[in-house]
Amino acid sequence: MGIVAPNGLGLEAYWSATLRGRGGIDDVSLFDAAGYPATLAGEVSGFDAAVHLPGRLLAQTDRMTRLALVAAEQALADAGLGPEEAAGDDSGVVTASASGGFEFGQRELQKLWSKGSRHVSAYQSFAWFYAVNTGQISIRHGLRGPSGGVVTEQAGGIDAIASARRHLRKGARLMVTGGVDSALCPWGWVAQLASGRVSSARDPRGAYLPFDASARGHVPGEGGAILVLEDGDCAPRSRPYGRIMGYAATFDPPHGEPQLGRAARCALDDAGLLPGDVDVVFADAAGTAELDRAEAAAIAEVFGAYSVPVTAPKTMTGRLSSGGAALDVATALLALRDQVIPPTTNVTRPAPGLALDLVLDEPREAPLRRALVLSRGHGGFNAAMALGPAPR
Repeated sequence: MGIVAPNGLGLEAYWSATLRGRGGIDDVSLFDAAGYPATLAGEVSGFDAAVHLPGRLLAQTDRMTRLALVAAEQALADAGLGPEEAAGDDSGVVTASASGGFEFGQRELQKLWSKGSRHVSAYQSFAWFYAVNTGQISIRHGLRGPSGGVVTEQAGGIDAIASARRHLRKGARLMVTGGVDSALCPWGWVAQLASGRVSSARDPRGAYLPFDASARGHVPGEGGAILVLEDGDCAPRSRPYGRIMGYAATFDPPHGEPQLGRAARCALDDAGLLPGDVDVVFADAAGTAELDRAEAAAIAEVFGAYSVPVTAPKTMTGRLSSGGAALDVATALLALRDQVIPPTTNVTRPAPGLALDLVLDEPREAPLRRALVLSRGHGGFNAAMALGPAPR
């Protein structure tokens, strides 16, 4: 796995910060956000692309691309795969992005404002998104097998991993997958503010409080995780963190009941698990009262009131769009590895009536065998993934 997160660049740096409850939410520094109603974000601090990538790539890429390339490089190295070992017609890439092209489009719009530039188009911006998330990773590492891009907002990281799993079942040798996102530029910021769900609080400790009585929206962030998937029946080159046991996706109807609970049940069915077999749930944690109540009701319906520990470590990073679910999957695998549940930070007054066993303030050591990761994308997307221990 490779991780680029607001509270840690690199897997172990992120995991150490997360267990210490150290967050990465602060004032926006990548552009001047003083005139906007929201001014906080989870930025990947200390990231210098020139240190990690060759100069020729810097001219061809935006920040999201660079973060994704670094995460992919970390993941392949973590899997013990050198350039020749990773490359091939049977190794591929499936990634997710919901914010692709914003920074690139911002630059192109700025060219329009300068003398003599008339070549920008919305199509160019979207085409750049696809090249970023799949093409750049596959070209750099010689991954010539199946490829694809998923656009389901916050649920995209899980959906991309599930798509990669399908390619493995069809005969691919290995898949590089996950999600990394970034839209921390004026154009991307305005687009996120349009959802009406971004917190306008100025204190990083009180801006993003999912399941809290003072919930007021979420804080946007950037980053995510890239994972290397291999067939569980094949001998891995390095010890894996865990395995994908089940997956399901649903879609909320325009007028009707939310379908997150159904996604959770179907993922458990796909894994051959009962609710009692799950030891921790990583929540989507939207950060608004209505959506938090809906998720809490779904968890209680599937598992029973207060029956399973629930955590949302994304309070330390913000919501990372399509990078968020991939980072939650990586975090859940690390929790299974170390037998510890990371905390939900800053939540001090859980909203009444939610019936959740929230892991607050401090990590909770527990015997962990299986985890369920939940995610919802703006527009009605739901995804759930069940994870288990690595095969022995």
